[in-house]
Amino acid sequence: MLGDLHCHTKLSDSSMGIDDLVVLAQKRGLDTIAIVDRDCQAGTVRAKITGERKGINVIPGVELSCYDSKRNAYAEIICYLPDFPDRLEGLCHRNIITRKRASQMMTLKVARKYPITPELVTKCASGSTAVFEQHIMHALMECGYTDKIYGDLYYELFSPESPDNVLVPAKYPEPIEVIEAIHEAGGIAVLSHPGIRNSFELLEELIPQGLDGVEVWHPDNTEEQQQMLSEIVKKNGILATGGTEFRGIYTHPTTTIGETGAPETAVKALLGYKTKMKKKKASAK
Repeated sequence: MLGDLHCHTKLSDSSMGIDDLVVLAQKRGLDTIAIVDRDCQAGTVRAKITGERKGINVIPGVELSCYDSKRNAYAEIICYLPDFPDRLEGLCHRNIITRKRASQMMTLKVARKYPITPELVTKCASGSTAVFEQHIMHALMECGYTDKIYGDLYYELFSPESPDNVLVPAKYPEPIEVIEAIHEAGGIAVLSHPGIRNSFELLEELIPQGLDGVEVWHPDNTEEQQQMLSEIVKKNGILATGGTEFRGIYTHPTTTIGETGAPETAVKALLGYKTKMKKKKASAK
């Protein structure tokens, strides 16, 4: 049985609320999911309680934004199962403030091209801790400028390769800073979807610096990349995780929860990882 270890809710960049997400997971026959909203832990308690009511094991976590200055590229690192989640609140807050500033500027840039209002964008982002690109696209859909979240207009506005993009740089912490913060919180640090960010060099650098795992199974990781990542996992003895990165109607490519995920052995390895590491440290003394 697969476990979908990468799901988002309306608290960040998804269109679906926590309760509906858990019910969907139940209807899809999943036993385990992980809710890892972007820079937000606000829904973890509710998700856990709702999951218990529906017979779903909901693994708590958070996907933290970071910036690889060496390669001038963004990255995300998931923290699973933090013992002291409050120790990550400062980092989450700083990242949210950074994202809000960037999104405000991007919204104003878009409004100069297409007459949408910041108020409408905010309404489309209702319930989220920040405004994401998907919320701006949702507002453009509401106004009839496009019929889809992802399409020509999205890539015109938000692709780095587009000469007309409205992207605004956001200053996030370095990946190693995020890993250190995750470990300080007693969590497990896993590099998200290297296929999207082409962050394979970063992965190789972070493993000796304490990275605990990598997302092997993801809709944007090709079969060749999955094979390569599996070999890296085996060679270095780190965790392999996976999931759809489900975000409701904001999911891209279009997929539903559980279509991609981690096999049962990988889910068990994640759940037992901290116990294994404690035993390893104790035996080394």
